[in-house]
Amino acid sequence: MTKNRLEAFSDGVLAIIITIMVLELKVPHGTEIKDLAPLYPYFVSYVLSFIYLGIYWNNHHHMMHTVKHISGGILWANMHLLFWLSLIPFTTGWMAENHFAPLTLTLYGIDLLMAAIAYFILQTMILKLHGSESMLKKAIGNDLKGKASPVLYVSAIVLSYFDISQWAAGGIYVFVALMWLIPDKRIEKVIYGNKI
Repeated sequence: MTKNRLEAFSDGVLAIIITIMVLELKVPHGTEIKDLAPLYPYFVSYVLSFIYLGIYWNNHHHMMHTVKHISGGILWANMHLLFWLSLIPFTTGWMAENHFAPLTLTLYGIDLLMAAIAYFILQTMILKLHGSESMLKKAIGNDLKGKASPVLYVSAIVLSYFDISQWAAGGIYVFVALMWLIPDKRIEKVIYGNKI
């Protein structure tokens, strides 16, 4: 299998995941602004999850630009990532349906944590195949954001599970999303040099 097929398959799965999520946004029964109020938790959780999926799609796309060939291990690591991402509509919907209740925030965080771990495994498999002198290795460097994200997810999971602070847990999920939303030019710089 070529890396192009892997990318196309991953793009298709992510498109389906986003479609499933948007179907959870129900049309209000009235025509007044107040009729939108019950949709608030659904819309907020949808926006957050859409941003996370966009971040994964963007980073996956950039990472695949550094790949020359793929192995069976990379295929399975990619499937592992897609598995955790495919659960995002469920965890997002449950969180919204229950107005960000502690256990729903915990499960959402576990899903985000597992997706981050799966992405790290995929990255590691690519590095293993392409070596320490690969473009990806040069691009990621110390990967401070990649190391900080799981720690922040675990913090949010603890805060929500023990019902310490739903708002702090939710704030951490938003913070991590915003941290990754800032364009990461590491891979582009390695591929294109100073032309970007």
